[in-house]
Amino acid sequence: MSSAQDVSHPVERSSTWRFQKIRDLCVLVNGRGFKPYEWSDRGLPIIRIQNLNGSPEFNYFSGTFDPKIAVAHGDLLFAWSGSRGTSFGPHIWSGGDAVLNYHTWKVVPRPSVDRRFLFHALRGLTRSIEDSAHGASALVHVQKWEMEGLDLPIPAFCEQKMIAEALDDSDDQIAALGLLISKKRAIKQGMMQELLTGRTRLPGFAGEWSTVHLSDVATVDPEALSPATVSTNEVIDYISLEDVSKGSILGSSRHRFGDAPSRARRGLRLGDVLFGTVRPNLQSHGRYAGGLSRPVASTGFAVIRNKAGQTDSKYVAQWVLSGDVVNQIERIIAGSNYPAVSSGDVRRLELQLPPVDEQEAIGRVLQDADDEIEALERRLEATRAIKQGMMQELLTGRTRLVGEGAS
Repeated sequence: MSSAQDVSHPVERSSTWRFQKIRDLCVLVNGRGFKPYEWSDRGLPIIRIQNLNGSPEFNYFSGTFDPKIAVAHGDLLFAWSGSRGTSFGPHIWSGGDAVLNYHTWKVVPRPSVDRRFLFHALRGLTRSIEDSAHGASALVHVQKWEMEGLDLPIPAFCEQKMIAEALDDSDDQIAALGLLISKKRAIKQGMMQELLTGRTRLPGFAGEWSTVHLSDVATVDPEALSPATVSTNEVIDYISLEDVSKGSILGSSRHRFGDAPSRARRGLRLGDVLFGTVRPNLQSHGRYAGGLSRPVASTGFAVIRNKAGQTDSKYVAQWVLSGDVVNQIERIIAGSNYPAVSSGDVRRLELQLPPVDEQEAIGRVLQDADDEIEALERRLEATRAIKQGMMQELLTGRTRLVGEGAS
């Protein structure tokens, strides 16, 4: 980091706001480098970087230590060496009594500084610190003298508290939405386990279920495109493995067919299901719902096209995301350095099928659950954007919560 001023962010100057050095706002107390031989299975937990990221795995210390490194619930911490965008930066400790490991400071505010305000102010400063800090692109660190020399715009104490309360409320909304999304995903997962196995039947359905191989009811890779069948100059909408996540196709890129990334490609039609065959996981499957003029998929996918009157594409799209498919893939996956399955392996996958009308009903129910989760995720993203805007306004004094004369 070239200088403290490199990361100072602008402030609308007013009579009650002024820049102050971090050293004048708080005391930074570094943690202790606990050695492995000092670790114990009892005593106080040692707060390491992974614990700031939510890991419940702790080492413990039962010896004597400097009281300055004691941490209590609600204390403000700052990881001065960590991963960009995750562990690096400020954290409010949500656990119980603990001791602090090296690579993290306990931030002790001066009496004139509100702890929660300082937390939000340091969060607002963290991206600039990351951009200017020492270290590689993933791991960054900042030295204590550099941190202490940085400037923060600070209002009067009463306004600090009001800003902190407003930003805390926004954080609470974000946390509540995140928790709701997690619950909805868990409910959806339970619905899949029940509905895709026939353990629970939707009202009004009583037909027999059958166990079949995928190739009995669908065609895998029905359109293997090549320069012999498609002009090299034809413009295509190319879907790569990176364009598919959590059961959805998120995007595509336009190429001339001859310039597309993979050697051969898979043609797509409405309702086709993409099944990732390279490093298979639950993030690389999705159903094509339309919207592209010439959709073509990477050969990192097997394309599943349902046979009319035998399978419903929404049902199959949900089935490929199920734990049953994950278990089947784990039994047949080959390759240690670059694990993959073949289209032949996909054809031999087994699935349980009810009559088509029940498949359609199950597909709709599970798709509705997905739509609800996606709507909540969009709301969460919008709330985060609003929070970011609030930080830019409130932490710079551009928007005031009290009059100019507040003290």
